[in-house]
This record gives sequence, C-alpha cells and structure tokens, in this order.
Amino acid sequence: MNGGDMGDSDALFEQFWNGFKLPDYFGWNFPALNDCLRDLRWLSADQYLLLIGDAGKILSEDFEAKIEFFRVLLRVGEKWGIVKAAENVERPRFRVILECGEREFAGVRSAFHEVI
Repeated sequence: MNGGDMGDSDALFEQFWNGFKLPDYFGWNFPALNDCLRDLRWLSADQYLLLIGDAGKILSEDFEAKIEFFRVLLRVGEKWGIVKAAENVERPRFRVILECGEREFAGVRSAFHEVI
C-alpha cells in the first residue's frame, strides 16, 4: 500500500478495502477496520505482511487519526501473535512494515510513541 494514498481516513479505509478485499459488512471506521483485520477469515494464510510505503504521509493532516490507526495496527499484531516457522524459529503472524524517508521518520516514530 502507499501512505501517499492515505491522506485522510476515507482514503485509508479505501486502501484497506481494496488491498485486503474487506467484507461487505466493513463499517468504514477504525473500530470496523480493527475488527476486520483481527478476523481475516476471507484471506486464507498463516502469515500476513502489511507493507506501507511513503508512511510519513499516512493521515498527515490528522495526527489523532494517525494515532488511532497505529493503535489498530498494534492491537491486530497483538491478536495474531506468533507462529512457529521452523524448528526453534518463531515469526509474527501479522507483520507491519512502514517505509519512509529520513525526514518523515521522526513523525512516524512520534505517532508510535503516543500509542505505546
């Protein structure tokens, strides 16, 4: 996904709607996004990787919404936990990678610090 295409909440939800092929009952709000990502029944996989490029632009005009979004990602990661990938090797079942430039890193990190 591209953070540049997630400038506001509606655009963010649309990216997830298309990218994760969310079910028809998706409610187009953060609690609904949380519920759908914690379920993922319609995507049969052992592990999931969410890669968002240009992450510094995610909800760039709405810091509170960005914090709420990052809280969703944290809760989803906590729910999915880890899976044994090989003998003595464990991996997260839901991994998030936020890619951004050096300039944007402080803003992304600041939002995550608000969450944790």
